[in-house]
Amino acid sequence: MAETTDPDRERQKFRESYPSGFMAVMKNESIAYILDALLDAPPHREFNQSELAREAGVSRQTVNRHLDLLVGLGVLESVSETSPTRYRFDPKSDVSSALIRLEGAINAAGPISEDA
Repeated sequence: MAETTDPDRERQKFRESYPSGFMAVMKNESIAYILDALLDAPPHREFNQSELAREAGVSRQTVNRHLDLLVGLGVLESVSETSPTRYRFDPKSDVSSALIRLEGAINAAGPISEDA
């Protein structure tokens, strides 16, 4: 008997195998919590890993696991001559600017129902 496949699951598998840049960043929900905390923070606020973890509601290990990605994308920049290393959101990077614009567009759209 031939096994049937679910077309939606096949599409998901394809997207997981060949993710867009957006999907690669957002595939882990903890990244969304970290980005939300950064977008909510006062401009030029500096964080060490523990402080960012607390603000995002994730573990320090989770922040550590995603630091290279966030720094590599230009979302975070390390603050020179700090020990332990401190980081700050870089609103001028291409990725950060896009995130700020996206957040503004979503907020401007108004409240969105989960059922929509």
